[in-house]
Amino acid sequence: MEAFDSLMSGFAHATTWENLLYCVIGVSIGMFVGVMPGLGPVAGTAILIPITYGMDPTSAVIMLSGIYYGAMYGGTITSVLINIPGEAASVITCIDGHQLARKGRAGLALGVSAIGSFVGGITALLGLTFIAPPLTRLALSFGPPEFFSLMLLGMIMLIGLMGKSLVKGFIAAIFGIILSLVGIDPISGATRLTFHTPELLGGIDFVIVAMGLFGISEILMNVENKGAAGKPEAVKGLLPRKGEWAPATKAIGRGTALGFLIGLIPGANAVLASIASYSLEKKIAKQPERFGKGALEGVAGPESANNACSGSALIPLFTLGLPSSPTVAVIMGALIMHGLQPGPRLFTENASFAWAVIASMFIGNAVLLVMNLPLANVWAKIAQVPYKVLLPLIVMFTMVGAYTVRNSVFDVGMMIVFGLIGYVMKKLDLPIAATVLTLVLGSQMEASFLQSLAISNGSMEIFFMRPIAAGLLVVTCVILLVSSWAGMKNKKDMLSADLEI
Repeated sequence: MEAFDSLMSGFAHATTWENLLYCVIGVSIGMFVGVMPGLGPVAGTAILIPITYGMDPTSAVIMLSGIYYGAMYGGTITSVLINIPGEAASVITCIDGHQLARKGRAGLALGVSAIGSFVGGITALLGLTFIAPPLTRLALSFGPPEFFSLMLLGMIMLIGLMGKSLVKGFIAAIFGIILSLVGIDPISGATRLTFHTPELLGGIDFVIVAMGLFGISEILMNVENKGAAGKPEAVKGLLPRKGEWAPATKAIGRGTALGFLIGLIPGANAVLASIASYSLEKKIAKQPERFGKGALEGVAGPESANNACSGSALIPLFTLGLPSSPTVAVIMGALIMHGLQPGPRLFTENASFAWAVIASMFIGNAVLLVMNLPLANVWAKIAQVPYKVLLPLIVMFTMVGAYTVRNSVFDVGMMIVFGLIGYVMKKLDLPIAATVLTLVLGSQMEASFLQSLAISNGSMEIFFMRPIAAGLLVVTCVILLVSSWAGMKNKKDMLSADLEI
């Protein structure tokens, strides 16, 4: 009942005309980001963070969150109509969604996707509403050792699940930790890794790094892999026929439940949720051979799963201060930038902010359901804008955004450098998300670690004498061992296959 009352107060705040306007702006931009092939929610959110400077923190996060889940909706449209995924989680939708479109049933694929996305998103928000408060009360009992162990666990899980190679994940993570150390030491006051550059005394700004690694690198990749989109299929007949409602509804239910649970796991992003849902639907189907040829369940399940996962991923962020996906890590950086600390105290010290953002997501999902279907053909045509027209505009926008962070040309140069680094990392298959996560968590982990040692007079035993901290460290070690074993097994299998050839 307390959670319901808090949510109602959040709706009162979220329905002011300013916050409603920013919610609509956010989901509209998110739809645009989603339909643009290769851009995606991570790059879109990172690029647009600078426009929130000077905004009220609640309005800013409402808009950035709208971009996040709006992009998840938007990526579906081009996947179905022109067989080009707008973002990574929609790749699975191409398999059966576009086959339905080729059969003249694009409207059915988009209609079921919109309904599934809405159900998945709303379910995740209900979970956030009623699970977050008790989880927050538990987290309030955490001290520095528990928070250090928890952040270490989240980091290892993300590294282990993000890339094909654990070694590459660690390389990317260590790079992020090094970046987090730049600036003035919080304990001794000594300068670290500044190379006598005054602009680095305050550290490397997260926004600059995120815009470069995600935004500029995506632009470079798109220039390299440019291609023309095909003619979008016509949209008609948005709702399932009489005999199609039951399988679609069951797939939406299974996808929602699976996506919600996966979203709670740090590192398990919406891509994994959509793949798991598609695999589940194909495995339990009476006629699995239909998949890949226009199976409705192959659209309904994954679309529900990726939106449920995106929503439930906010639960660890809001309650524990732990980002569970790259986009959520960017949103976490935006929260910190606006003076808000994600974690258990968010619901006690900034309750009006937290509940207003949650309430705005309910509103945003309803707005997206209305926007998603009547304007599907319009959104698909946007994806056909030539890269030679669109990309220079995006580059110009990112440079202006980087400059406005601190009104510094130095920051623009830094963003370009990180863009080139991000491009190289993608070419080498190094997970950029691991770098961003460790950059965000690095200073907090350092603070928690040093506070723990101060409490124990320099003894490391504090991490093993406290049950919760010790339990989290044991889980971390198990994940490391399992990931290492899986990596070695994959290499052994690949070697055996090469020898057979």
